[in-house]
Amino acid sequence: MQREMIERAKALLADGTVNRVIGWKAGEFDYDITPAVFTTAEELDAGFLYNDLCAANLSKYLIKESRKEGKILAFLKPCDTYSFSQLLKEHRIWRDHVYVIGVPCEGKVDVDTVKSKGITGICSMRCDGETVRVETLYGEESIKKDEAMADRCLNCKSKKHVVYDELMGEEGDVLDSHRFDMVEKLENMTPDERFAFWRGELSRCIRCNACRNVCPACTCEKCVFDNDASGIAQKAAVDSFEENMFHIIRAFHVAGRCTDCGECSRVCPQNIPLHLLNRKFIKDIDELYGEYQAGADPDTKPPLNTFTQEDAEPSVIYERGGNK
Repeated sequence: MQREMIERAKALLADGTVNRVIGWKAGEFDYDITPAVFTTAEELDAGFLYNDLCAANLSKYLIKESRKEGKILAFLKPCDTYSFSQLLKEHRIWRDHVYVIGVPCEGKVDVDTVKSKGITGICSMRCDGETVRVETLYGEESIKKDEAMADRCLNCKSKKHVVYDELMGEEGDVLDSHRFDMVEKLENMTPDERFAFWRGELSRCIRCNACRNVCPACTCEKCVFDNDASGIAQKAAVDSFEENMFHIIRAFHVAGRCTDCGECSRVCPQNIPLHLLNRKFIKDIDELYGEYQAGADPDTKPPLNTFTQEDAEPSVIYERGGNK
């Protein structure tokens, strides 16, 4: 697939359809894959990658890239197209400046998940079919691919692209995902247990802002947490209240717009499962207002941006689910 993608990108550059390409390249380590923009055939041949480690969602980068001169070719995985579609709905991307090619994805390997299996001193990784080969300072290790993927891939919501100009490979389907199973476990905890769980997770936050910066739903020109008058701009949380506030407010700000791409958890250096906060909102919105998937189509209005006489009354929300 990688070679096919490179050749198609080179052809679109050559005939003038696009003047640059956004994809992935290796970072400091071969498993440290990062988004990159390529402008020539030579750059594509030298650096373009597409493999089981290309996990980054490229959609947010298109906010700025689509405002530049010319048209950019974007290779988008199924989950990326949901974010791209949602950004189109919010008028954050100039659609005429982006040529989208949908590419298949069978789940991406996550280096932090591999490390959590006790594998240390990692030098390189490669995936051969269903097996991940890991070269370490101490020798070679192997792990099954389904044991090396992050939660968002193990509980993938869809293999279907919702936006594209052309498609490579076979189109997939919307899946019967189990992504809300952990949310239900948290809901079944007592309030004290649930509070203890989140305090344990959020206490590790170092306020690096990686989750906010990578999130396709966080597109404000200036974030409320960068407001100099707020007293908390660009600084680490000083107490548990500030730790909670940052993540809860961010979750509120993306509620109804989050496509559950999982980028927040992927980039968190402290491995905080931030996607669970967003999934809680998604689950509640589905149950209170009807099934809704952000980014699934360009027309359906988000439940929290509309009002109907059938909307849930406050008393229904307060009484719903006991202590949930």
